[in-house]
Parts: sequence; C-alpha cells; structure tokens
Amino acid sequence: MDEHLYLVTYDIRDAKRWRRVFKLMKGFGEWLQLSVFQCRLGRRRHAELIALLDGVIKHGTDAVLVIDLGLAEKVKPRVVSLGGAFTAVSRQPVIV
Repeated sequence: MDEHLYLVTYDIRDAKRWRRVFKLMKGFGEWLQLSVFQCRLGRRRHAELIALLDGVIKHGTDAVLVIDLGLAEKVKPRVVSLGGAFTAVSRQPVIV
C-alpha cells in the first residue's frame, strides 16, 4: 500500500467552519496542535480528504495547506519539538 505522510494545517476565519474542519480532520489523521494534523493516506483517502475540505471551506477567506512529506514507510521526519513529544503517525491494524 503506497501511503504518504501529509502535514495538514489550516486557517479558518469562522468558528463554525473551523469546528467542521477540525471534526473532519479527526477522521483522517492525528491532531498535533491547534489547526495542525498529520495524516497517513493512500491516494483514494487523500482525494476524499481534499474533496471534503474543498466543500467545507470558504474560498478566498480560509486557507488549507496539505503538505506531502513522501512515502510514509520511508519518511524519517526531523522534528524539533519544544514542550511536547512528537511521534510520526504509524500504520495501525484495523480490527473489524
């Protein structure tokens, strides 16, 4: 499975839209800090995330950055974390 590691950060001007984006992002990745998530996504989930975000934000007012860090299995993030620990999101087994 070719999953990439993404860093998603957003600046949403309206509190109601901000909450919608935050709830949406919780379904796709791991919350790092206010308005910042890391996500491990395949192509389909990435496209789904982009489409859903596109429908929630107000273009021209809000801003969302989706930064592709590369193949998740090969990414070795070099992070300086002050005040809290950072761990790159890993693949977790899904039990159905």
